[in-house]
Amino acid sequence: MKNGRFLHYFCRIMPDNLPNKFFEIREIRSEDNPTVAKTIREVFHEFDAPQCGTVYSDPTTDNLYELFRTPKSVFFVAEINDMIVGSCGIYPTENLPEGCAELVKFYISKEARGKGLGKILMEKCFEAATNFGYTQLYIESLPVFSKAVSIYEKNGFKRLENPLGNSGHPTCNIWMIKNLV
Repeated sequence: MKNGRFLHYFCRIMPDNLPNKFFEIREIRSEDNPTVAKTIREVFHEFDAPQCGTVYSDPTTDNLYELFRTPKSVFFVAEINDMIVGSCGIYPTENLPEGCAELVKFYISKEARGKGLGKILMEKCFEAATNFGYTQLYIESLPVFSKAVSIYEKNGFKRLENPLGNSGHPTCNIWMIKNLV
């Protein structure tokens, strides 16, 4: 980390399951805002997910670079051949328990799913959260994203009976938490 921000240390690499395609994981830049917002909203359209009361209609979705200047937060984007195809971040959502942050805006485009990028993004966020000193991660989701929910469970997230914190996404009705230590 340098000045509280994570260095971009993934070089272009070629994973086995992405022949002839290079991918990169890096922190968001201001010029990424429109593309990341579009990618997130396309996933909502694809799954016919609720738009009101979710990240879809959240005004911060259009200004993620600015939002993630918040201390102890970070937002990563995944690119394949210089095209943004996914994102995920860590954010200190208001009113979460001490030592807990939220895993947020974790979306992978249809074309990039099943290639291991989501797992890499999630692991990078786990590492970032640990480096920030968080001991737990919270996530909210929806039943239409059932495959993602099962991936969260496989990565140590446990379901909760009630929401935590104040995400501003009242339509989300799946709440999960993961212990990092």
